[in-house]
Amino acid sequence: MNHDVIIALDFPSAREVYAFLDRFREEKPFVKIGMELFYAEGPQIVREIKARGHKIFLDLKLHDIPNTVRSAMRVLSRLDVDMVNVHAAGTIEMMRAALEGLTREDGSRPMLLAVTQLTSTSEERMRKELLIASSMPDTVRAYAQNAKDAGLDGVVCSPLEAALVKDACGPDYATVTPGIRFADSASDDQSRVMTPEKARLGGSDLIVVGRPITRAQDPVSAYRRCVKEFIGGEKDVVD
Repeated sequence: MNHDVIIALDFPSAREVYAFLDRFREEKPFVKIGMELFYAEGPQIVREIKARGHKIFLDLKLHDIPNTVRSAMRVLSRLDVDMVNVHAAGTIEMMRAALEGLTREDGSRPMLLAVTQLTSTSEERMRKELLIASSMPDTVRAYAQNAKDAGLDGVVCSPLEAALVKDACGPDYATVTPGIRFADSASDDQSRVMTPEKARLGGSDLIVVGRPITRAQDPVSAYRRCVKEFIGGEKDVVD
């Protein structure tokens, strides 16, 4: 799939989101709507941003019993988003139920991804707090294979694990990677991070970038820098 940079719209209100997006007069970046914004503004924020011409990754990380996830995905399928996700820890049955609920009567649907392990989770915490005895690479590999077996299109994983996902699931299996920081940025609360250029070389198809862009003095310039470092000459910065 084509490489792209997704901006995480981690804002608490529509007003702040629109003010941020209004700064992009030439580009229409691919954006991520997460739990904070969706819970604050509801489905209308999705419709408005889509009407502005942006691709949308709706990042709600569903994780519940299969029937509940199936029903929730049926509702989300009515929104014109491009990508949604679940937690791979919810089991293959839950992921298959999500796929079933997301698929519309005409067979169309957004891309469906599974989160392997959050980029804020270190291997030490995974072992001590989540009681997962396997190593981080082995856990991510197994979760990615489960997602593929369930029929999902790809996974959300750390850029550190993108290559092993490709190795386990094939080169066309999508890898969407948060935990991206410029070489001169702080890591904040992320434990497993990588620069845009290294993420591309490591097998990331799409990267999700929040604070290095949204909190930059000049977000548009930061976005363009990220596109240049990650995509290089593959496409023009201005869509």
